[in-house]
Amino acid sequence: MQIPAEAFVLPPVARGSLQQRIRQMVTEGVLAGRFRAGQKMPSSRGLAEHLQVSRLTVTLAYAELVSSDYLTARGRSGYFISDAAPVASELPSLAARAEAVDFGRLSGARFSGRGGVERPQDWERFEYPFIYGQADATLFDHQNWRLCAVRALGRRDFAAMTADYYDRDDPLLIDHVLRQILPRRGIAAREEEVLLTMGAQNALWIAVACLLGPGRRAVMENPGYPGLRAVLEASGTGVETVDVDAQGLPPEALPKGVDVVFTTASHQCPTNATMPLERRLALLQAAERDGFIVVEDDYEFEMSFLKPVSPALKSLDAGGRVVYAGSFSKSVFPGMRLGYLVGPPGFIREARALRLMSLRHPPGHIQRTVAYFLSLGHYDALINRMRTAYRRRRQVMEEAIAVHGLTVAGQGGFGGSSFWMRAGCDTEALAADLRGQGVLIEPGRAFFDPGRPDNRHYRLGYSSIAPARIPEGIARIAAAERRLG
Repeated sequence: MQIPAEAFVLPPVARGSLQQRIRQMVTEGVLAGRFRAGQKMPSSRGLAEHLQVSRLTVTLAYAELVSSDYLTARGRSGYFISDAAPVASELPSLAARAEAVDFGRLSGARFSGRGGVERPQDWERFEYPFIYGQADATLFDHQNWRLCAVRALGRRDFAAMTADYYDRDDPLLIDHVLRQILPRRGIAAREEEVLLTMGAQNALWIAVACLLGPGRRAVMENPGYPGLRAVLEASGTGVETVDVDAQGLPPEALPKGVDVVFTTASHQCPTNATMPLERRLALLQAAERDGFIVVEDDYEFEMSFLKPVSPALKSLDAGGRVVYAGSFSKSVFPGMRLGYLVGPPGFIREARALRLMSLRHPPGHIQRTVAYFLSLGHYDALINRMRTAYRRRRQVMEEAIAVHGLTVAGQGGFGGSSFWMRAGCDTEALAADLRGQGVLIEPGRAFFDPGRPDNRHYRLGYSSIAPARIPEGIARIAAAERRLG
């Protein structure tokens, strides 16, 4: 039985080359059970005409499928689904049976359903994506990253890529973190004071698991990072929020009897406020006096293009009361998921043991690739390129915001990659209206204490939008605000 050419449809929006997409259609058909062993494929000419691609593209895709045993070529008879192709699962009833179990009741629904910043997965198809934290492919150093990755795949680094480190980290990467990354924040640390994590979110989870739990109290900023709130609430920790002002978290407003205070001192999330040195020293004095620990989330410190960033809280910590969380996700790319914790040896020892129980260590190949990317100077070149681009985008956005009369609610002290805005309407309704016009913004509700909701703020990121598109996108936001306000 021949498979008709009409069984294949190229999706309008898809990643990869035409050859890759044709191969994907065939493999998905086999794995889903739609195509069976022995069935004849459309001729290369017929499929090419149907898909409106070149015959060579189809021929090359078929050749790749033959080499991977999905297809077999039979002389002049054509191509057939191979007998050696993977067999689709024959147990569809098991999935239906599993649905009868109420896992929400069994788990207590402790982790699902918690609020966060919602972003569509297909954000790249939007013409004006003012979303935060995504990478811009035009700025990334693809060639040198590829060279570092290939080097990390070589025979010389085979052990670094394949070995189980147990609770250890790649010593080459740790060395560069100690000698290149932390000194820029004024932090002097030893190897036993650093732990690699799967990004900053994982670092915060480890810190919460080690330091907090039922019966203990934590303070977070309001507005603040939604991912931290979710971790704190899931841990059973009592959470209190303290409103930030133009200088970040005010130490004098901290309640008594708290165990851990979380702060984004250098670049407050999401208002972009920078805590001045006097307030940083006051916070550390309060920690010594009242006996609490400070967890400093120092995300995006590399994006300091307006003026030099202030020294990290950790660099001023004489009493060992600051745990520092950093990440490569914003400076390299978010999908890499690599961060680090810096703290006293006693804390890192506990954090390392916890990490061993959950994920052991970040992938060795990623660690070694990043180590080479750092050591060969590519990381510094990337940061300089991003700073230049972000400075330009920020300038364009500032001008457009001023022209259209939008209101900036939080002004960053040294740069960053976003603006914190205030609107005269419900920003969730605003976001829904704009999405239909190809504009993405981030409503601010998720950043606020759920007990004190706020629907009048939103965040505009500029890390993944071209400067030429910013003015028109801002104009559409302003028009929608006037219409809804």
